[in-house]
Amino acid sequence: MSAGDVLSRAGGLVVLIDPGRTSEEAADALARRAADAGVAAMMLGTSFGGTEHSTAIVRAVKQAASELPLIQFPATASQLVSGTDAALFLSLVSGRNAQYLIEEHVRAVPFFERHPEIEVISTAYCLIDGGRVTSVEAVSQTRPLPSDKPELVAAHVRAAMLIGMRAVYLDAGSGATRPIARSLVRAARSVTAAPLFIGGGVRSADAVRAARDAGADYVVVGTLFEDTGLRGVRELALAARA
Repeated sequence: MSAGDVLSRAGGLVVLIDPGRTSEEAADALARRAADAGVAAMMLGTSFGGTEHSTAIVRAVKQAASELPLIQFPATASQLVSGTDAALFLSLVSGRNAQYLIEEHVRAVPFFERHPEIEVISTAYCLIDGGRVTSVEAVSQTRPLPSDKPELVAAHVRAAMLIGMRAVYLDAGSGATRPIARSLVRAARSVTAAPLFIGGGVRSADAVRAARDAGADYVVVGTLFEDTGLRGVRELALAARA
């Protein structure tokens, strides 16, 4: 199944696996639980490291849940690996660091030329203040958009749509102390019909429902399952479908 199928769905929960923090056995178990719970897709991504362990994680996830699309969430071109269905081609539009606006994209061209089977989804990536300095902020050396300025979020998303991007990702970052405010999700939704991903700081079914009610198509959860194991996957998946 391709990621094009994911983006045409009614939305749902996306489970993010960090290959730097997850063993093959844990990835296998989480993918099986996710498939059984009815999540929309699996995602592979980290702010640090390369691909040393990623290939094994991709293999474990695809063997455990071949029916679920597996989407890459790469911070840099060096993190791209084969075997996935799609990759979010992230442009950090909330920042002004050229490395994450275009430079990593140029470096990724040879990989995508070698792997035309991987769908490339151009994605406007907006980092939002989640209450603490996250890995994304530290690595990218960019400031997040403030959590109380929905008009700024709307302007960035609208600009990305005018450029021609196919999806939007609002992210508070791994380890954020609070999820993205509903007002910001609504602001993004008001200026685009493109698939809208929300991630960072989501730690409960209520937070998932709040994001979906505000207009998010896909709610991405990763750190929670690293902390709690397999508990809660089904509850969050059901909340994302409500």
